[in-house]
Amino acid sequence: MNTPTLHAALIQHRDAGSREANLAATANAVAEAARGGAHLVVLAELHSGPYFCQTEDPATFDRAEPIPGPTSERLGQMAREHGVVLVGSLFERRAPGLYHNTAVVLEADGRLAGTYRKMHIPDDPGYYEKYYFTPGDTGFVPIDTSVGRLGVLVCWDQWYPEAARLMALAGAEILIYPTAIGWDRQDTPEEQARQQAAWVTVQRGHAVANNLPLLACNRTGHEPDPSGATEGAVFWGSSFAAGPQGEILARAGEHEPEILQVAIDRTRTEDVRRLWPFLRDRRIDAYDNIRKRYIDRDN
Repeated sequence: MNTPTLHAALIQHRDAGSREANLAATANAVAEAARGGAHLVVLAELHSGPYFCQTEDPATFDRAEPIPGPTSERLGQMAREHGVVLVGSLFERRAPGLYHNTAVVLEADGRLAGTYRKMHIPDDPGYYEKYYFTPGDTGFVPIDTSVGRLGVLVCWDQWYPEAARLMALAGAEILIYPTAIGWDRQDTPEEQARQQAAWVTVQRGHAVANNLPLLACNRTGHEPDPSGATEGAVFWGSSFAAGPQGEILARAGEHEPEILQVAIDRTRTEDVRRLWPFLRDRRIDAYDNIRKRYIDRDN
């Protein structure tokens, strides 16, 4: 699709209580997004179930499935039925004892166009992802589709400029982040506001630094802690689209499911890169230390 405008939709998700209920809600939302003119539809992180990483429970691994598998095939049916490219995030069972948080991209004809396994894995209270997910090994490789070359990353990858840069250097035309992030109710309102603002700001920075449009699709709503040890997770929604100068093109609310429609001008990356030629001026001869964990100046 070589049209100058890409019509996209972000499906801001709230857990519906079961896999079937979540997939039914997703199917309805994809249909509505397509009726609204979307050719690219992005789903939130781990959209087919609850955000299960609030606790560490061996039985939770039963939620994982292979790719291709039942959920990716169901998403492929949605993509084919509505003629959209669909981006989602699944709990992948790769082999016994080997699991990933994996983004899938379904082409408009329903076939699996590609996958990306989440590279950066957090381990924080309420986000015990290292227990469940092996760090990805697919690299930062964009996925070619009929709507363009998609630089798909997942949630915690959002905080790492290296990931966005490598996607851009590999020819990504848009950066896409399925996400599950929210507030700790024990934090003050001021701290909550700072965290949310940082999340938006860092991603707008990726858009600016790489002169690329960006889509971030988040969960919303309260999800209880299955162990009862905490008050649970409160996801802050606020899914948004930014242009190649970091300008906000569209933004969802915080508390409700939403289908956020946005029109992206494909020509602006070229225009902005002519004005701000960041890729031209990179000092690739001076960046060797970026591969170090830390630069100890005493050694």
